[in-house]
Amino acid sequence: MIQSILSWTMKKRIHQIELFIQYPIDVQEDVFQKLIETASGTEWGKKYHYHEIRTVKQFQERVPLSTYEEIFPYINKVIKGEQNILWPSKIEWFSKSSGTTNARSKYIPVSAESLSDCHFKAGKDLLSLYFNNFPERNLFAGKMIPIGGTVQINPENPNSYFGDISGIIMQNMPFWARWTNSISLKTALMDDWDEKIESIIKEAIHTDVSTLGGVPTWTIVLLQRILDYTGKSNILEVWPNLEVLFHGAVAFEPYREQFQILIPSDKMNYQETYSASEGLFGIQDEPNNDSMLLMLDYGIFYEFIPMEYWRRENPKTLTLEEVEINKNYALVISTNAGLWRYVIGDTVKFTSLSPYRIKITGRTKHFINAFGEEVIIEHTDKAITYACKETGALLNDYTVAPIYLSDMAGSHEWLIEFKIQPNDLDKFTYYLDKKLRAINSDYDAKRFKNIVLSFPKINLAPQDFFYKWLENNNKLGGQSKVPRLSNNREYLDLLLKQL
Repeated sequence: MIQSILSWTMKKRIHQIELFIQYPIDVQEDVFQKLIETASGTEWGKKYHYHEIRTVKQFQERVPLSTYEEIFPYINKVIKGEQNILWPSKIEWFSKSSGTTNARSKYIPVSAESLSDCHFKAGKDLLSLYFNNFPERNLFAGKMIPIGGTVQINPENPNSYFGDISGIIMQNMPFWARWTNSISLKTALMDDWDEKIESIIKEAIHTDVSTLGGVPTWTIVLLQRILDYTGKSNILEVWPNLEVLFHGAVAFEPYREQFQILIPSDKMNYQETYSASEGLFGIQDEPNNDSMLLMLDYGIFYEFIPMEYWRRENPKTLTLEEVEINKNYALVISTNAGLWRYVIGDTVKFTSLSPYRIKITGRTKHFINAFGEEVIIEHTDKAITYACKETGALLNDYTVAPIYLSDMAGSHEWLIEFKIQPNDLDKFTYYLDKKLRAINSDYDAKRFKNIVLSFPKINLAPQDFFYKWLENNNKLGGQSKVPRLSNNREYLDLLLKQL
């Protein structure tokens, strides 16, 4: 009965997805108008006279772009218990961004509408798109393991809560989703990461698990711990019907080979999502295309800042119909939780305009441009994946920063933790540099005859180095991750001192 109901629901949703693919601009216009109308009576809406706004152009002229720091005074009011500030419905949940450092966390309001119309809808869409691509599969014959974060009572307002977005979703999960989980809610929301892993293993190893959901780096940690606990040689010996990992937060490609070793099956599927504390924006809708469909009917209105305008005081923003393929844009969102023209900090590029498909290329603050080389995370992920493949290495994690020299060429300094080290570190560095030069003409130009940039410097980190660093900074689990690129040496120097 449940299987047939879910099947009907999924087919209906595929039809709705096809409609927003066919009429993307109209759908976004409808989202925009509904957001403005709904929030017109809030403190923010009154300040910017939302009741007078009729067009996106008026909205862009009247409402400023906002970073977290700029919108925080309004968010802080909501944290302390005030309502109808940014969004009219009651805000009881705040997504605490895990971030990449020990800097102050961000607290993003999560409304009932954003939970139902974005996060839960996205969960159903993941399954709908998966079954649309693999109609012969019987995914619900097995259970799912979601690898997420935690939630806590807000110390400034005991009537509200904060936590990792995955923890908030699990705490509010509808019955149909809880029915599919192989672990208890108590285990899923445990604070202590090592205790959580142990509990997941004990609850799940004797269950028929068909689905995993989580960040690739933390999923690998779980799977390796399961093999250590059970003594099995691969995960299929524990869960023979495992068939899909829904993943996000970090690029998957550098870890693909590790997953193929852990789960040696050509029937295993990997489906990417673009999920953040602020919402879920994209889902991989084609199995052989690593781009993600931009989800246009989740109560989120999108704008895009061309990166050539990024450092200007009032950068130009584009709407969906104005974007181009293969250009980098900073993502700007207005949401059904009260974020208005919010600069989320991610950069994306469009790989297709019909339908609108995107790839995450990096972070606005995580890049290296110390010498005009314009290196972004997409470039370093591709380069290190290539170098690993050419030298038999397997990656755990990495970070990169510039070396500034006053009387000679500068360079890039890498700190890399390998699961399996390359058979020749010099060849690894050569391939790394070669791939970066091939995919980034600016980097290649600066590397010409070592005039501006010399050969990269590689430092090796011991096993579990980044894990311990994250643990020491209370960043285990959830969407926590290592800062991969920095235009200064703050993180790298701190890490090198701990080697």
